This record gives sequence, C-alpha cells and structure tokens, in this order.
Amino acid sequence: MNERNMMSLSKKLFLAITVILVTAPPVLADNGIESLRQTSKAFTEVANKAVPAVVSVRVEKVIQVSSGYPNSPFGYHSPFDDEFFERFFGRRYRGQAPKEHRQMGQGSGFIISDDGYVLTNNHVVEDADNIIITLNDGREFKDVKVIGADPGSDVAVLKIDSKDLPFIELGDSDKLEIGEWVMAVGNPFGLSETVTVGVVSAKGRKNLRLTDDGYEDFIQTDAAINPGNSGGPLLNLDGQVIGINSAIYSKSGGYMGVGFAIPINMATTVKDQLIKNGKVTRGFLGVSMQNITSEMSEYFELSDKKGVLINEVIEDSPAEKGGLKVRDIITKLNGNPVEGPSAFKNSIALIEPGTKVTLTIIRDQEEMELKIEIGSRDDELAKGTGSEVSKKLGIEVIDITKDLRKQLDLEGFDGVVISKVLDSTPADKAGIEPGMVILEVNGKKISNVEEFDEALKPSEKTKKVLMLIKHEYFAQYIPLRID
Repeated sequence: MNERNMMSLSKKLFLAITVILVTAPPVLADNGIESLRQTSKAFTEVANKAVPAVVSVRVEKVIQVSSGYPNSPFGYHSPFDDEFFERFFGRRYRGQAPKEHRQMGQGSGFIISDDGYVLTNNHVVEDADNIIITLNDGREFKDVKVIGADPGSDVAVLKIDSKDLPFIELGDSDKLEIGEWVMAVGNPFGLSETVTVGVVSAKGRKNLRLTDDGYEDFIQTDAAINPGNSGGPLLNLDGQVIGINSAIYSKSGGYMGVGFAIPINMATTVKDQLIKNGKVTRGFLGVSMQNITSEMSEYFELSDKKGVLINEVIEDSPAEKGGLKVRDIITKLNGNPVEGPSAFKNSIALIEPGTKVTLTIIRDQEEMELKIEIGSRDDELAKGTGSEVSKKLGIEVIDITKDLRKQLDLEGFDGVVISKVLDSTPADKAGIEPGMVILEVNGKKISNVEEFDEALKPSEKTKKVLMLIKHEYFAQYIPLRID
C-alpha cells in the first residue's frame, strides 16, 4: 500500500472515530436517563401500593412522678426524694405527693389484612396504657386491641375494628439478596407517609442485643430509618413486606446509614402464634454449641464449615432424651442446612413445642439422623425461677451455661444469670435487668441456682437482701427490701 492510500485510510478512520465520539454521548445519555426514569417509576409504584396501608401508631403511658422538684437537673427522679430526705430532715421536707404524667410516643405499623390486623414493634407499644392508630386517609381508631406482643423478637400484633382496609402483601425474606433495592416507609419525627430508599447491606445480623432474649436475625439496610420509623415496613420492588423496621445504629441519635429490620418470615411465625395463643411459646432443645472453624473442619474431616458443634448437652433435656451427645455436629434441621449457632437457635425457638424434628448429625465421621421432640423453653425456665424470696423480689434466674458464659463474656466469673424481672417489683425498681449476673447473695458467693436459693434463706426473716450484680464491665452491690 502506497503512502497516498495510507493517508486516505487514516482520514477515513479519523472521520469514523469522530462520528462515534460525537454521536455516542447523547445516545448513552438518553439510555441512562430512561433507565433512571424506569427505576423511579418502580419506586413510585411501590410507594403508591404500600403507603395507604402504613399507619401511625401513637401511644400514651401514665407514669407517677414527683412534683416537689420540678426544676431538678436530675429529671423527675430527684436524688433528694424519698428515703434520703426523710432520713435526715424528716417527712415534712419531702416532695409533694406523686402526680400522674402522661408520656407520649409514636411509631409506625402496617395493615396485613383487610379486617384490621396490624404489625408493629413490641417496643413501640410496650407498657402503653392507650394506643391510637391513624390511617393514611385520616381515619383514627382509639379502641386498638393488643392481640399479643413478643419482646424476644420485638414483634407486636394489633387489631382495629374495621373492614375492607388496604393491606400489604407479605413477601419471603429468605429470598432476599444483598445489594437488592428496598424501601422503608413510616412516620419519622411525626412526619407521615415518609419513604426512603436503599439496599440490603447485609443479612443475618446477630448479637446486637436489641431484643430481650436475643432472638436476632436482622436485615441490615442503608435505607434511612429514623425515630418514628419503628414498626413500619421494609419493602422489596414488588411492594411486598420483607422486614419490619426496628432499630438504627447511631452514635449521635440520628441516621448514620445503618438500620435494622426484622425478617418478615420470622415475624410471620411470631404473628401466627400471637394471633392463635396471645403469646409466643418457644421451642427448646437443650444444647450449647459453637461455630465450625477451619481447624475444626479439618480435624473432623468435614467437607465444609457449615453446621454447629455440640459442646454441652443439658441433663434431662429434649436433646439428651433424643440421643444427642457432646462432639456431635449438627449439619441439617429437617433437611435444611444449619449455618451456625445463632441461626440454629432461632430456628429451634420458632418450632412449636411438642413438634418432632429430624436432625442430621455427624458422629465419629459417620452421618446419621435423630428424631427429637422439641421441648418448651418456658418449661425449662420455670425450673430455674429460684425460691419464694426471689419471686417476691421479682427475679427469675438460670444457671450459667457454656453458651451464656461466652455470650456474656463471663470467663472467670461464677453466679446465675437473671432471665426475667417482673414489673413494679423491688428488683425492677432498683434497675435490675435481664442479662445481668448475680455473683454474690448476702455475702455468699454463688455458682448455680441451688446455691442462689440457699443464700436467700436468711432473707425470709430479715426481709433484706444484698446482691453483688455484674452488668457488662462493672459489678456493684445492690440492697433490696422484700415488701
């Protein structure tokens, strides 16, 4: 090819490239804008479908407060009230008689049936004396009935008396994928019909200590969730509920891009029990377990790290009766793979007591199946509620298992774990909470429920108890008086 032909070809290539560069951007831009328009329309359709069924949940609680020190920097509970002032200055110097104070709160919820069943968070309606639900169309319902509430999962079911209501379809949270678009709807800061959009950041978030009993399997999302959003729906692009907005992670109290929602599959199981029985009865197996590490997988000659290793079997528990042993590896529950201790614990808890399940286990490198009848967690806790004195104090306790020792970071500590504190009891008034650990009672160190009961016996006569209680990073003595 001669030089003239080469020049001609170069000019043609230059012109062709120029045409592509000049004409391509508008085409690409048009396609990009059109794509955004379609995405926007999808969000709009989901919002139009869901918003009519999202409700505002206003709650009212009547509390007793002292009016003697209205300007106290300590709030309603002045340190100069009660025994301190009376002991040193006499009764005449005490504050005025307590008065009623109406404490208001607000959250969200959503209608799940045309006859008025509403899902929300337990923490939205907990201890409320009055609940008012307002619909998107302005209708207000003051005779709201609490069908049931479950602190363990933070799910509550309400009922309003009406028919032909708009409702939202429940989806399948097990099919949710990380990176999938989701939409949160609710009433943050009292602002109704608020919609925020984001993606699923993670699944299966656990050990966040956001629920009373730790039954956690949260969906993490960056869709903005703010105060007042609690109880509202988290939706997929089909307009189906795949979660209940529950909490945020924040150092400032405001939105920081990390929100958590209860998977709707878990919430549905809880909802069904609440509607049927008014409460949730959780399944109980009776084992402590741990994750399968790479080293353990290699030691036990496993093909992968899925499953849980049993490190303790509770005596006379369903697990022991069913034949489970220490060092067994549970790989499947009713044919479904076991991912880890927390997921397995949640799965067992959601099974109705009395149900027989099939566990696939590996024992001495051999796979086998065991049929086990699931017990009741309530029955198990009842075994460790302590003495009559502890009941008067309003405390229920259980022994520290290996699992609890690890979960509560109790290495080197002996005692009993507080499993329940009843409302308006001496323990409740002293600020004692479930999850705290009692190390010592009336000057005696304790290591189990039996020793706890024995150490309380002198209090039957003295009507006084002194406990050393550990909470997270510190321990302190707390005196209690039996009424």
